[in-house]
Amino acid sequence: MERNFIGYGKEKPKIFWPQNNKMAVSFVVNIEEGAELSISSGDSQNEYVYENNNIKILDIPDLCMESHFEYGLRSGIWRVFDIFDKYDVKATFSCCSRALEKSPWLINEILSRRHEISAHGVKWVSHAYLNKEEEKKIINDCYSSILKLSGYPPKGWHTRSSTSPFTRDLLIEHGGFIYDSNAYNDDLPYVIKKYNQKYVIIPYSFDTNDMRFDGNNGFVHCDDFSNYCIESFNQLISETNDGYIRMMSIGLHPRIIGRPGRIKGLEDLIKYIKTFQNVWIPKRIEIANYCIEEEAFNFF
Repeated sequence: MERNFIGYGKEKPKIFWPQNNKMAVSFVVNIEEGAELSISSGDSQNEYVYENNNIKILDIPDLCMESHFEYGLRSGIWRVFDIFDKYDVKATFSCCSRALEKSPWLINEILSRRHEISAHGVKWVSHAYLNKEEEKKIINDCYSSILKLSGYPPKGWHTRSSTSPFTRDLLIEHGGFIYDSNAYNDDLPYVIKKYNQKYVIIPYSFDTNDMRFDGNNGFVHCDDFSNYCIESFNQLISETNDGYIRMMSIGLHPRIIGRPGRIKGLEDLIKYIKTFQNVWIPKRIEIANYCIEEEAFNFF
């Protein structure tokens, strides 16, 4: 596989985002609750990645782990919705199809607020070791399930790290997707062309992400999250003074940022961003559509 270490290089796209905005901030809410590996759900093992969890329960249901994930939709999601509603923020909800199947009520809550539903796989698992046919089936099943449940086909995809070598080709071959977020290699989206199709890569980020609360190895207090994200925002927006645009991705999880002691960090961040002009807060599908239209993002 070829790797590209230069990207846009010195010549970033000299173009505005819609409405002459210089900066785009993309909020992504990951819906994984109920899609984590769970013996109770018929999986062969339990999920074991969670904050302060050092015990792997291998052969019986892990009721502690299940309860942690349940918190995201029982309590955390409502705090996230309330803040988005308060500040009129539209986000992309990256959803595992099994999570939506277990909580179909969530679909109306997302769509009635005019957020986007994108695809996050069937289960919250890595695809790294899947063969091509296994992964193709998962992509098809996820797409079909979200379409059936919501009435709208998902246009975007993000695999729990890491993807397989086949993931992007399979998404493009599928024909229903126009972008994925399976990249962490740039501050801007870019367009590739394959099989005579334009396809957008919208990079994601693990640093401006509430998962850094996990294991207390990054964020501890709510303002750890907001301060770090604000400093990232400040740096990026300062770089727009040279005439170039920038983009920032912020990753959220209801079971993490939705905790009472953390949610203020999200509100403080949004309040700060809202004090700036020339900042666009789009859904990722809006970013993808704009990039396809504008030649400046072509990266063939």
